[in-house]
Amino acid sequence: MSNGDIVDTKSREEKINAAFVSMTDALMSEYDIVDLLSTLLNACIDVLDMDAGGILLVDATGELELVASTSEEAEIVETIIVAAGEGPCIECYDKAEHVSVPDIERVAEKWPKFYASAKQQGFLSTYAVPMRLRDEVMGVMNILSAQPVEISEGDGKIAQALADLAVLGVLHERNFRTPVAVTEQLHLALDTRILIEQAKGVLAQREHLTMTEAFDALRHYARVNGLTLRHVAEATVHRTLATEDLISDRSAAAPVPRSIS
Repeated sequence: MSNGDIVDTKSREEKINAAFVSMTDALMSEYDIVDLLSTLLNACIDVLDMDAGGILLVDATGELELVASTSEEAEIVETIIVAAGEGPCIECYDKAEHVSVPDIERVAEKWPKFYASAKQQGFLSTYAVPMRLRDEVMGVMNILSAQPVEISEGDGKIAQALADLAVLGVLHERNFRTPVAVTEQLHLALDTRILIEQAKGVLAQREHLTMTEAFDALRHYARVNGLTLRHVAEATVHRTLATEDLISDRSAAAPVPRSIS
């Protein structure tokens, strides 16, 4: 093994450690589901050297709904997957197993709508991981790369371990154990997603940001001030938190939004 190999190995170990630390930190502090799932996405993207991703959860009707994404491009691809009813996330959910697409050219005929969307948004490979509660699949994490990438079995196990940790966090947040309670928790996640989208739109329009930049600002503000992402999004939508406060100084704590309850 060369010195270069050793350096790469250490770097990879550091990434894996950092991923689990970030997930643990998220679980140890006050959090909401969307923020936790966003942490999961970023951790997996970093460890697997991918570029973007999204998480879909199952709603009350048994359909997958987008709850978290890391970029506008990823959001478009995941939305097309749901609308078209085809692609790696659908197969992952139906079969309750990992779906690896190291080169999307291989699925151009199998999933034409997914293929067209992914290619248009600049993605050339994807990897879908089931989010399971015992034998039930409650969602799918899908990560994407701008390059053809073959995910190894070991990397797949790491991604699954992080996804399992996130599932435990989703259920632990309100100590839900019954099937009805789990459904309620997933409803909350979908409701939070809608609220965050509204807040992103408000912030992006008023401060001339992209939707991705707006989400980053919302999430940063929440973390710096010890608030949940839902609370900050709600305050932004209801104008009890000024948009300029969200972007004025990202290196220091800013004014805490007034309660809107």
